[in-house]
Amino acid sequence: MNVITTTPFGRPITATLMKRAAEARQPTTVDQIDKWSLFRDICAARAAFDVSDRALTVLNALLSFHKGKTLDADAQLVVFPSNRALSERAHGMAESTLRRHLAALSQAGLIQRHDSPNGKRYAARGAGGDIAHAFGFDLRPLLVRARDIAQAATAAQEAATRRKRLKEQVSLMKRDALQLCLFGRESGVVADWDAFDAQLLGIHRQTRRILSAEDLETVKATLAGVLDDLQKTLKTEEMSASPRQIERHIQNSKEDSSDLEPCLEKQSGAGNAPPEPPKIPLGLVMKACPDIAPYARHGIRHWHDLIATAAEVRGMMGISADAWDRAQRDMGPEVAAVTVAAILQRVDSIRAPGGYLRALTDKAGAGGFSPAPMVMALLRAG
Repeated sequence: MNVITTTPFGRPITATLMKRAAEARQPTTVDQIDKWSLFRDICAARAAFDVSDRALTVLNALLSFHKGKTLDADAQLVVFPSNRALSERAHGMAESTLRRHLAALSQAGLIQRHDSPNGKRYAARGAGGDIAHAFGFDLRPLLVRARDIAQAATAAQEAATRRKRLKEQVSLMKRDALQLCLFGRESGVVADWDAFDAQLLGIHRQTRRILSAEDLETVKATLAGVLDDLQKTLKTEEMSASPRQIERHIQNSKEDSSDLEPCLEKQSGAGNAPPEPPKIPLGLVMKACPDIAPYARHGIRHWHDLIATAAEVRGMMGISADAWDRAQRDMGPEVAAVTVAAILQRVDSIRAPGGYLRALTDKAGAGGFSPAPMVMALLRAG
């Protein structure tokens, strides 16, 4: 099949398009490749080629118009679907959006346009019925760049693995720092625990964003410094607590409460009626408030896990022991834990978490508070 043209119909030629056209004429780096395997590599390496997930949807649709599972260097690799047919296979994508993403694929050098004199896409056949030349989208650049794509995919996967490991390490270090802070404070060690809490809250706020591996390395180094300071503090300061008191602290932090899953109960009321557990399933709470999970010692599978973890993170947010005890008394331990988890999830937008919890506790005491709207709002925001 002969290539007729590489200049676009109805659009100006650019230096980038000229460069991509020259690249497309280079020898292919492989003679044959499974097109869907290649597509998965492009998806993995999409950042390297600066293409969006919507552009990849369009590329997927274009590949579906190529017959067979493999792309072969000696085969006809131009596909020529109409905009309507392409839109149908791209999940109903609007034509203007389709054009934008086709242009992005061309700019990235993943496809090459061969436009006809009138801009229509079609194939001209010879006397034997074989395609003599076609006007549409050439998939040959995928074979030209196949090795680059594979290398970029491997690099992206390695970077993702590294980032995942760093996130795990940072989560564990945050939890260790919080536990040491709590242990030191409740064991009577003289230190500026408020300053440590403020540091940990600042780190928590940092890690709520999507961080690069380099940013995670920086956070990890900061946490290593905090942990070093905590360990030095615990070693050098005299502890006022006896071994018996320390043992009691550890037992209390693992205190168990009844397992209330699935949590279905009556609406709590005003007056002297005891507070009722939340009506929301624990799984829904954790989906809405995932930030609290890394601080749990053994995961959060039951309500008592959430209560114990909330009791530990509240200090990091500046919520006093008195405010936490009042919330448990007036709301009930489960509702208080859900509320603290929701506050942690929104800590960037809450100026005074301790004051906010006290205000909600006052509402609960008057029978006018339920954590369900907070949880549902977080689910919608997520």
